[in-house]
Amino acid sequence: MTSRSDWLPALAAFESAARHQNFAHAAEELHLTASAVSHHVRRLESLLGVALFQRHARGVSLTIEGRQLADTASSAMSALDDVLRGLSAARDEHDLVRITTLHSLTYTWLLPRLPRFAAAHPHIRLHVDTEVALTRFDDGGPDLGIRHGEGHWPGLTALHLMDDALFPVAAPALPGLQDVHEAADIARLPLVSDLSRQGWQDWFRAAGVRGARLDERYSFSDTTDALKAAVHGLGAALAREQITTPYLADGRLVRLPGPTMPARFGYYVVYPAHRRLRPAARAFVDWLLKEPG
Repeated sequence: MTSRSDWLPALAAFESAARHQNFAHAAEELHLTASAVSHHVRRLESLLGVALFQRHARGVSLTIEGRQLADTASSAMSALDDVLRGLSAARDEHDLVRITTLHSLTYTWLLPRLPRFAAAHPHIRLHVDTEVALTRFDDGGPDLGIRHGEGHWPGLTALHLMDDALFPVAAPALPGLQDVHEAADIARLPLVSDLSRQGWQDWFRAAGVRGARLDERYSFSDTTDALKAAVHGLGAALAREQITTPYLADGRLVRLPGPTMPARFGYYVVYPAHRRLRPAARAFVDWLLKEPG
């Protein structure tokens, strides 16, 4: 009695040869030699006791029995391929973490740290979405997010990641910067703002500056764009500490006089309260929470 290990290699060689009607093309597809394909086919014919191909000077053609087996073998191989692809996709999905976060935080805080995560978890793949609009955590959507706020979102578990603070910055070459010696002097500069819920009015109030006429000349929806506007010398920007470090480190921006104002809002890792995180997503959350702010 023959075993499956006898049938399967021969069937695979036969199915390819039948599809191509050519042993050499089948050999190329299977990374075998043409003689090896021919050997598998002859072994299958010997096991079955029937001829599957007619050999002639121009090549080979299927016999009636060969056509019958070829149709069944092709269908079985196609079904097997579908199952294998599905299992591979499930494995890939198991190791994929979908994240929704803020562009500003991704650019300056998350990306510089990701090589450490990749080194610790080389099998985990990340898909990072930085859309401004709040993302719904539906099936097939992101596994988790990083949000900026008070830490309370209906239906979401929120884990505190880090706090933040605000202070003024500008490009070293900004005209008029040489005349800035204290917080009140900043009010005479053109100002850059973003859509944060704490802005220049809050900062000047915290700095004890009253009655100043502020020239908020440029406003951007994204904090990264506001900082880049300051880098290009458009004005002074009110920077968030957690995302400004790279700009200060390389000298593109400098801190201006005045206090550091604690932010009312912090950064949180969020995910649906009703959904248990998959192991890959849990690994990413655990890593995030251990990263220094």
